[in-house]
Amino acid sequence: MICAQTEADVIDAVLAARAKSCTLEIVGAGTKRAYGRSMACDDVLDVSALSGIVKYEPAELILTVLPGTPVTEITTLLDSKSQRLGFEPADWGPLLGTSEGNATIGGVVSADVNGAAAIRYGRARDSLLGMRAVNGLGEAYKAGGKVVKNVTGFDLPKLMCGAMGTLGVLTEVTLRVYPKPPQSASLIVRDLNVEDAFILLRRVWQSPLEATALAYIPASIPLTQLGYVGEGAALIRLEGAHEPLKEKMTALLAIARSAQQIEASNVFGAISSGAIFAGQDCDLWRASVPPSEGAEIVRQIGSSVFAADWAGGLLWIGLEAGGNGAELRKLCEAAGGQATLVKADEDTRQRIATFTPELPVRRALTKSVKAAFDPLGIFNPGRMWKAV
Repeated sequence: MICAQTEADVIDAVLAARAKSCTLEIVGAGTKRAYGRSMACDDVLDVSALSGIVKYEPAELILTVLPGTPVTEITTLLDSKSQRLGFEPADWGPLLGTSEGNATIGGVVSADVNGAAAIRYGRARDSLLGMRAVNGLGEAYKAGGKVVKNVTGFDLPKLMCGAMGTLGVLTEVTLRVYPKPPQSASLIVRDLNVEDAFILLRRVWQSPLEATALAYIPASIPLTQLGYVGEGAALIRLEGAHEPLKEKMTALLAIARSAQQIEASNVFGAISSGAIFAGQDCDLWRASVPPSEGAEIVRQIGSSVFAADWAGGLLWIGLEAGGNGAELRKLCEAAGGQATLVKADEDTRQRIATFTPELPVRRALTKSVKAAFDPLGIFNPGRMWKAV
């Protein structure tokens, strides 16, 4: 294992790997090593020591950090200034077999892991303003900027979001942050079937209420932490200062008269982290689809193990262990979406495509991008697809 302390160490490690024609597994805290295809690399490049706050400008809503910085450290810092990460990163550690609270910002960005508030503030790729990284040639480079409005050059940071470390090694990230509303209210609408719940969630989403969470949990996933077991429940989070929040809640009652306020500060995190599926003996898939198609996909799949986020635009679905998810993928692709296998055993992750197989044209583009950033295929080979 190679432990990098600085960007210079990363450059040295990449140059050495090039000279020896070796491959490198890029690892931070390792909370997502069980996500994606399993790999057999020649060596491990540990970048967890590249940790710390580089610069924080609360008045400018800008934060620059090293990639190994724990997300918990970042959220604590931002909370001290009543600010937040808009995409509300989820902690998949326990879901994938590691400890809670160890995820790093570099891993979150590389895996594009987003929480409930992404429906309001956008995903990680929308908050990543700039970065520094080392490519497969052993060259350090920077892209993007340290301002919210930046239109200079090609938007390389967006390529890194969700690339799973296959394009290079992040050594610094600059993020846009958002003011944290002083108050938050969670509301539940009980005894709703999937179709009615998704219609309601979309109505709230399309309204001026600016909800920061819109989720649904069926009866098969009881909300025991809320003391509620019913047909199904739509969950809504509204935020704001005291008086504006009261107005939002009044307006919500005009859309959903039976909505009731509850103490549910952890339920949205439990959905986005997959914690509500703890103990379920199944493979866990995550489908991104148009919200208008979510209910129909759930109906056709027929799994009792599921939940929805983002007003039905993000589906968590449990399927029989060891399956290939072909029917789910077919339905998602027909709707203009895609499905990704998040949790399964190593054999299944090696045997099937964990990420959506690419059509020939897009696959050719992916290979071209990979060749430009990492021509020798040093970084995380096969993490996303076998040949890329």
